[in-house]
Amino acid sequence: MATFLANENVPAEAVEAARHAGFDVAWIHERAPGADDEAVLALALSESRVLVTFDKDFGQLAFHKGKSATSGIILCRPRLRSPGYLAEFLVAVLGESIDWPRHFAVAQKGRIRVVPLPT
Repeated sequence: MATFLANENVPAEAVEAARHAGFDVAWIHERAPGADDEAVLALALSESRVLVTFDKDFGQLAFHKGKSATSGIILCRPRLRSPGYLAEFLVAVLGESIDWPRHFAVAQKGRIRVVPLPT
């Protein structure tokens, strides 16, 4: 089972809901608050955790700036941003039977697009 690193922009309610659902989720807010995107990506890679974020910049780092992200990235793009909805959304996304490592996924309501990351 994959392990995850939630970016600082993932709300506490969503992190706690994912943990309560049985997912191994570390949270950058607890581990390295204020870390820049490259440090967050490096931490995810060093711990083989799939990065979960609402920040499109991680796709730029992986695809256009050549930063390694082979542990995987999930870009969450829900339509609603209420904490309760985000918690349900995140638990549903993490529960999908997808091989997250080595992939960049864009998760929207009812749809997850998955593409291979550069190696």
